[in-house]
Amino acid sequence: MQKRESAKASGSTGTPAKRGRPFGSTSGSAAASAAAAAAAAAAAAAADSVAPASLLGPTLQVPISFADQNNKRIVLALQSGLKSELTWALNTLSLLSFKEKDDLRRDAIPLAKIQGLLDALLQIIDDWRDIAIPRDYKRSSRLRLLGEGSTVTGFGNEYDVTNSVDVPSHQGNPGNVLSNMETSVRKASKNRVSDWWFEEDGLFNLDDEGRSEKQQCAVAASNIIRNFSFMPENETIMAQNRHCLETLFQSIEDQYMQDEELITNALETLVNLSPLLDLRIFSSSKPSYIKITEKDAVRAILRMLESSVKAWHCAAAELLGRLIINPDNEPFLLPSAAQICKRLVDLLSVSAVDGQAAAVGALYNLVEVNIDCRLKLGSERWAIDRLLKLVKSPHPVPEVCRKAALVLESLVSEPQNRAHLAYHETTFAEILMSDGKYSDTFARILYELNSRPSSKVVTARGVWGM
Repeated sequence: MQKRESAKASGSTGTPAKRGRPFGSTSGSAAASAAAAAAAAAAAAAADSVAPASLLGPTLQVPISFADQNNKRIVLALQSGLKSELTWALNTLSLLSFKEKDDLRRDAIPLAKIQGLLDALLQIIDDWRDIAIPRDYKRSSRLRLLGEGSTVTGFGNEYDVTNSVDVPSHQGNPGNVLSNMETSVRKASKNRVSDWWFEEDGLFNLDDEGRSEKQQCAVAASNIIRNFSFMPENETIMAQNRHCLETLFQSIEDQYMQDEELITNALETLVNLSPLLDLRIFSSSKPSYIKITEKDAVRAILRMLESSVKAWHCAAAELLGRLIINPDNEPFLLPSAAQICKRLVDLLSVSAVDGQAAAVGALYNLVEVNIDCRLKLGSERWAIDRLLKLVKSPHPVPEVCRKAALVLESLVSEPQNRAHLAYHETTFAEILMSDGKYSDTFARILYELNSRPSSKVVTARGVWGM
């Protein structure tokens, strides 16, 4: 318990910094969305007779009262399932939730507190996830939730199909054989469209254009949810919303089927919410929308940690480092401690400095709060060598060097690790004599190695390889 308190005092003082904009999160569709959003914002600003003195947004003037006056309309537009309404709502929310790094947004409306808004955004992502699975996989049928009661939603070539006499045959249904008579053709076409509408594939408009548009809506919704997580007033609501966490973890679990930007946004959101995240929520009495357990959530994070994408494994390492601080998460993370430590040690050898920083930060929290993690890291083959290399090189960020030295100090506190550290006693002495920044830390390490009753035996093992 003393170690945990010291970790919170030294390594996690205050609220952890939010992550920056993920790589590759701007595209052509985003530019088009921004242009449409600019038009919507300009129209809204023109509608207000008196513009308030303080305006939201770094470049576009969006009145503060806009969200308050239109919150019900925004939620209804998201729930409608209509392309034009969804586009307007997503563009509006993208503007209202956008935040520059230095923009405190004191007057920002806590968007996640608007009734039904967060669930409506999550439903857009859930619907895309259902059609993102390849057709080869069998999936259970779903009830329609978006656009119910509308013959045409506007996505893909739906309008052309409903107005065309030549209705394409649908997979799994041989369709009706059209007769030569015009009345029979129209009747068969009308029945065929009706049947196609209530089938799952037709319901979600699985033509290429419709799938692409649905995907863009899901990515835009994930980006808005990520922006929500930057606002302190939204953190608690989102971290305690089981539907939100289930959707985020499901998105990163389906990394081979989902859009890369959607996965990145989900990871960034989880990292921002991690100080308040309790994995026990997946076994709580709160209503569940997607069946996910604590083990499934940890397994999804580990898959991200093993990923070759830098933005993903860096975010996963940072997420693990923050989750382990909460003692309620330990029972779910510790069974995978050996795998986590091994992967983090591998990340220490990558050339990317941000990958090294994320790995050191995670290792720092792991060894500070748990003895098993210190033992597993001490027995890892290249762990001590790579931590010393970061201090000697040194790493461009001084805080990373300091944490690497403190990780070594935590390792030496366990008697089982001293045999591994004794091999590097000479290196410790060199750093002690040459580097004044971390001399105190390495002085304590050398003291621990030589002040114990068994220090002579440890030194002999270090010299002779016994």
